[in-house]
Amino acid sequence: MRFSIYQDTAIGARAVNQDRMGYCFTRDSLLMLVADGMGGHLRGEVAAQIVAQSVAASFQRMSHPSLADPIEFLDFALRRAHREIMQYQEAHGLPEPPRTTVVACVVQGGKAWWAHAGDSRIYWIRDGALLARTRDHSKVETMVAMGLLEPHLQENHPERNKVLNCLGSPFEPTIEISQGVPLQPGDTLMLCSDGIWGALSEDELLRTLDGMSVLRSVPELVRRSVIAGGRMADNATALAMRWESAGTEQEQFSSQHLPDGAITTTIAIGQLEAEPAPELSDDEIERTIREIKSAIAKTGAR
Repeated sequence: MRFSIYQDTAIGARAVNQDRMGYCFTRDSLLMLVADGMGGHLRGEVAAQIVAQSVAASFQRMSHPSLADPIEFLDFALRRAHREIMQYQEAHGLPEPPRTTVVACVVQGGKAWWAHAGDSRIYWIRDGALLARTRDHSKVETMVAMGLLEPHLQENHPERNKVLNCLGSPFEPTIEISQGVPLQPGDTLMLCSDGIWGALSEDELLRTLDGMSVLRSVPELVRRSVIAGGRMADNATALAMRWESAGTEQEQFSSQHLPDGAITTTIAIGQLEAEPAPELSDDEIERTIREIKSAIAKTGAR
């Protein structure tokens, strides 16, 4: 495999960056992932971290050096990550599990497969044109699918951030998985959190990714997203890969020289800290209880 890849994130105007991202590759297979911890619930950043580490660990165990079945892997790895979030809740005595959206993509054999839960997205781009993107598991996308809302009205709809599906939900998540699509040299796959696509138009995303290498376009999209969001800017995270890139040697990765069993990764694969939950003051406990009750009442609000 030969490709160029780059990832970047910014905290925006939020107190904490709850997004996580990363990629892993063996000689014959590449995994990319973006997880967006849900701020309307406790410890969204922990849920996103659990998912990134769990999926990367599954990839390390199952790619020898390719995956036997990318679709089966994506379903297994994301459901396993969901179970680990639930185990974290139990181990730490939390009143509800932390939650996160996720999008993950596997590339091998010249094809790409992707899976998602929630409103983190992947865009598949060729020659500046959008070939496909994931459809959000959100109230607004559901309204569009049912013919209750015109597509052009969804970008500014007041409820566009209401997510109906995620990892860490008390209910078994829906994992939507694509069929494998053949990649051509120059194709770009971009995974991102809603801090990117919610701040910038689709046209701007496509123009920026088409007009620059991923090493330049990814940080540029993150920078523009934060500027566009202003004082309300969300965490902004993007990870993009250009297949068989025609860029310079310094911009490309080639996996052909990796030995069997070797893996290159930007995700720390290991156990989360096992320390108990931090002590909270009475005021913090009361505030947390109010936040939990409010989140439950909103039923899926971000």
